Amino acid sequence: MAAQLIGPFSQVVTLRHLPLRGALRDDQLEVVTHGALLLEDNKIVAVDAFETLWPEAKKQKATVYEIAGASVALPGMIDAHTHSCFAGTRASDYALRNAGASYQEIARAGGGIWDTVQKTRQQTQHELALTTAARATRLLREGVTTLEIKSGYGLSVEDELKMLRAIRDAQRATASDCVPTCLAAHAKPHDFEGDHEHYLQWMGEVLLPMVKSESLATRVDAFVDEVAFLPAIAKNFLARAKAMGFDITLHADQFSTGGSALAIELGAVSADHLEASSDGEIDALAKSDVVAVALPGASLGLGCAFAPARKLLDAGAVVAIASDWNPGSAPMGDLLMQSSILGAFQKLSNAEVWSAITFRAAHALRLHDRGMLAVGANADFISFPVADYREITYWQGKLKPSIVWKNGKRVD
Repeated sequence: MAAQLIGPFSQVVTLRHLPLRGALRDDQLEVVTHGALLLEDNKIVAVDAFETLWPEAKKQKATVYEIAGASVALPGMIDAHTHSCFAGTRASDYALRNAGASYQEIARAGGGIWDTVQKTRQQTQHELALTTAARATRLLREGVTTLEIKSGYGLSVEDELKMLRAIRDAQRATASDCVPTCLAAHAKPHDFEGDHEHYLQWMGEVLLPMVKSESLATRVDAFVDEVAFLPAIAKNFLARAKAMGFDITLHADQFSTGGSALAIELGAVSADHLEASSDGEIDALAKSDVVAVALPGASLGLGCAFAPARKLLDAGAVVAIASDWNPGSAPMGDLLMQSSILGAFQKLSNAEVWSAITFRAAHALRLHDRGMLAVGANADFISFPVADYREITYWQGKLKPSIVWKNGKRVD
């Protein structure tokens, strides 16, 4: 691709030169006024004032895309935890929860994850791929240029493979980058005759080698909680996955603790949820290399407390924020809105919010080529029609990007 100069933007918020861990102040942000980006071969080769880059752009005979009016450029958002491959809805679950039923009561009555499993099993691989690609493209237009997508609504070898193949097919039908994760350890299916331990043994012995041989995912997740798989039962499955070369991540400390401790013990990439984490779990996560991923969408969907993002940051943890988009507990699927709301409740600076949905989220996916506007990074960036970056979270997610670029190409 020929060189491109894109600008001038009122502000370019680069998010470069920021630490991976701990609390951040807004005055630590690098904000380039009247800034621009010089691109070549889908990569960023320079970020500076438009006037500074203009001579180099002329020398390279770069195509110039002028930005008219007020605008703020930021890295494309990264959603590091979604369940956006699914069929059907769980509106009935949502109504029951708002009427006072608990997550556990709904699940015992046949709702919850099992309800979505039944609907997802009924769809073909092609049908799942189409809806998954459509959701990824919707998110891309809203500024999410990379998203993780889990299986976990198949809960059999055949249906988990179908989901992961559908995610692979969806990647071919969207410009967004989709990162697949095998979540066969989401729940024990109602039609499995053995216990939780034997179910995970089956998945570990039969499914994971097939996922590996087809290169369907490099990541394995498990829902480690009293409502899913207890830590002692999940441990062998996750250790097996790690020994096979998979990165591991955990749904941890959502309703009960123990999951984050297992994540630390096994050297997981991330521990996600953490709504039940207390000071002991917070301190342990902060001393580890495990990324703490807050999922405010689940808190909004379930009507429960948010993950302690403020305490985690102050303790020195690596904190990312993700949407948890799923048909049950987090149906909104709007990363920017959820992050803005979490920021208001937890008193997070703009620097902390944007870091959590860009380069810190990229770290949770072990992607080191995106999440900031820096030399050598992927040319994934978004522009909002305002002159001051602080306007974006002020509108609490109602303000969406006016332009999105993915790999240096404008998304229409």
